[in-house]
Amino acid sequence: MKPYAFGAGVAAAAVLLGVVSYTATRPDDSAAGGRTVAEESTDPQADVYAELEKLARRDARDPLALGRADAPVVMIEYADFKCGYCGKFARDTEPALVKKYVDNGTLRIEWRNFPIFGEESEAAARAAWAAGQQGRFWQFHEAAYAEGAKEKGFGEQRLKELAAQAGVKDLDRFVRDADGEAARQAVAKDQQEGYGLGATSTPSFLVNGRPLAGAQPQRAFTDAIEAARKAATEKAAGSTPSGPKPSGPKPSGSKSSGPAGGK
Repeated sequence: MKPYAFGAGVAAAAVLLGVVSYTATRPDDSAAGGRTVAEESTDPQADVYAELEKLARRDARDPLALGRADAPVVMIEYADFKCGYCGKFARDTEPALVKKYVDNGTLRIEWRNFPIFGEESEAAARAAWAAGQQGRFWQFHEAAYAEGAKEKGFGEQRLKELAAQAGVKDLDRFVRDADGEAARQAVAKDQQEGYGLGATSTPSFLVNGRPLAGAQPQRAFTDAIEAARKAATEKAAGSTPSGPKPSGPKPSGSKSSGPAGGK
């Protein structure tokens, strides 16, 4: 698989996703209420995180995303439908994050198909994408990650059953889409992105560009999201103009750059 093309410095930091935990999960960060933007600026990896944050697509039409496109925090998830830990996250942690953060506009979750367990993983990824073309990706996601679902395998007939369970209306189209070139290209694009980051296991996450690996306890995700929200809020406040400065009287004979009475 060809490495995914990133901005300068990101490829060199590919190992981050596999070996670095999100700094907000450390006990001292939690106790201090997170790190300020000034503190973040001293992080030697800050430039890398900024590059990784650009991987968020923020496409309002993306059927494999959940939440507002302009949410202050974007969590990208690289996952495989045959991954047991991905299923654990989907069942035990993700619903609470959706309720607490997605529903109020704080968090956006962007899914990336990252099949690493062979042909059935690839087939399930394409099927999930196909379900998304009919607006039922997240329902398919829930059905595929239900307790005991992966043990039944992801053969062609089983995937069709999951699509029906997810409420996909046109099953003939679903089958065509899942076997089509567009699905293969979409999955390959996500895979290249994950491999380019150095991801070697699932699930792997980026929270506003900061890596978080594995189906960690819910607290790890809430700490990461809260820290990212705080940093985004401080950054936005720092870049917001304080308003027009009052100007003194113009020197006699000076030319106005706008219409009379204008600012």
